[in-house]
Amino acid sequence: MKQFIGMSPSGNLEEAVRGLRSPQFIMLLSNNSQFETHVRALEQRFPGVPSIGCIGMSYQVNVVENGVGVIAFSDGVTAAANVLEQVSTMPVKYIRRLEQDIHAVGGAGRDTVCIDFCTGNDACVLTTIYTSLRQRGISLVGGTGGEGRVSANGRIYQDAVAYALVRNQGGRVKTYKENIYHQMGDYRFIASNTDRANYILGSLNGKPAKQVYKSILHVTDEEILTRTFQNPFGKINGDDTCIISIKEVNGNALACFRQVNDSDVLILLELGDYQAITRSTIQQIQQEFPRRSAVFSVNCLFRYKLFSERGYMQTYLREMAALGCHAGFVGYGEHYNNRFVNQSMTCVVFE
Repeated sequence: MKQFIGMSPSGNLEEAVRGLRSPQFIMLLSNNSQFETHVRALEQRFPGVPSIGCIGMSYQVNVVENGVGVIAFSDGVTAAANVLEQVSTMPVKYIRRLEQDIHAVGGAGRDTVCIDFCTGNDACVLTTIYTSLRQRGISLVGGTGGEGRVSANGRIYQDAVAYALVRNQGGRVKTYKENIYHQMGDYRFIASNTDRANYILGSLNGKPAKQVYKSILHVTDEEILTRTFQNPFGKINGDDTCIISIKEVNGNALACFRQVNDSDVLILLELGDYQAITRSTIQQIQQEFPRRSAVFSVNCLFRYKLFSERGYMQTYLREMAALGCHAGFVGYGEHYNNRFVNQSMTCVVFE
């Protein structure tokens, strides 16, 4: 298979798709003002080609913040794209679509991956989707787009998740998740007074969540939102840790980017040696996939901000380029199988 990467910082779709021939699957990463125009134009240019899209920044060796990016696969790919609607209330209502697409694509975990772009309610959506994917051992990588809109096959949807099943006819696929944080001290908290619908974390060990965070890290209310880049919370999930970013202060509570439930066990995390960790991920991929056709990744907005503020983003993209054909987008939350995480990188590698 082959991966095409085209970008236009000015939002010129014709510039972004220049050189694209006979795609078998397309991903569109657009800006808010041009999204609908780009979706329609892309469908007209490549009618009937399975496609998904969302509003977000794209990257290869550079980041396009407010233009358009097109990532396409060809020469040896079988793909199907569709949506699950009403994700805020009842995504399972549309699960038959996914099951039919899994059957049509016909792959399994060794050669097939699910890529998704979601508008929200991610944890529920991933649980729903992964129930079907798990039966075939198919992994999932994706993220949350902006402005509450996604596209699939030339149509725009709200309150939906756009997904694509992509089968590599020429080799394996494998997904990865990168965590640049580790546990800080021996802090362990039991969450309570949570508001699941609004992602509110009210109390930790019976004390106001804001005061607990401030007292440990010695920060002011205003510093909390930037300190989460260095010290997010973590939720223990078996032998893994799901990162939970702080979105804003809500009275004495903290609003997060990921749902927290009463009785969840949380820990406090701190930033590790992110340069060494990212290089270790690259080395692992190189060892496990000596031949690579494509790498598609999702980086969190907070990772993008952290790396940019520390002058590392361009270096990071150059180092990822050593993998060969690498591209991706900046999400507002990352998806990895049935897990919704923050401040992480997830990716899929195609042999």
